[in-house]
Amino acid sequence: MNIEMSSRIRVRAADATDLPALVAIDAIAAAGDEVRARSIRRWLDQGSVSVAEDPSGILGYGVLEYTFFEQGFVTMVTVSPGARRRGVGARLLQAVEASCSTPKPFTSTNVSNHPMQLLLQQLGWHPAGLVHGLDEADPELFYLCPPERLRPRWIGLGPHRRVGPRTGELPASRWSPRRTPTTEGWPCGS
Repeated sequence: MNIEMSSRIRVRAADATDLPALVAIDAIAAAGDEVRARSIRRWLDQGSVSVAEDPSGILGYGVLEYTFFEQGFVTMVTVSPGARRRGVGARLLQAVEASCSTPKPFTSTNVSNHPMQLLLQQLGWHPAGLVHGLDEADPELFYLCPPERLRPRWIGLGPHRRVGPRTGELPASRWSPRRTPTTEGWPCGS
């Protein structure tokens, strides 16, 4: 990752005017999938979307919801193909960590999505389980953000209660590679 390029990336809360850009960078929505486009619209209406941008425009987006056993769940992280390998996904996940109002943020990805697995491992997210049957022949790997990476903002608060701004900007210096957790025994390997 190029630190100079990463330092120009800013993460902010998305708003309704971002919808066309989000649909354009989401491969499924851009291919005409109305269900995904409606999901993006719903996430925007709920205030669940963070966008990563640089002077050229929006590079990616992440969605944080509280629908997984009342814990934070990163439903989606999407980065424009031209912006990959520049730290955009890392910055989006760091923004989720900084804004999550529950003690256990989770996410998941398909076994076939090796880039996302690598990103989660580099950021120190721990494997938390494997579920078969969501996508045909492509099990879902679940990950948990380690508590030591979270701010103590959720202590004493009920689920969904927020303190301070929903999403803050993160300095590039906050990113650092983390020890890769073991995935031995998982079909994806490491």
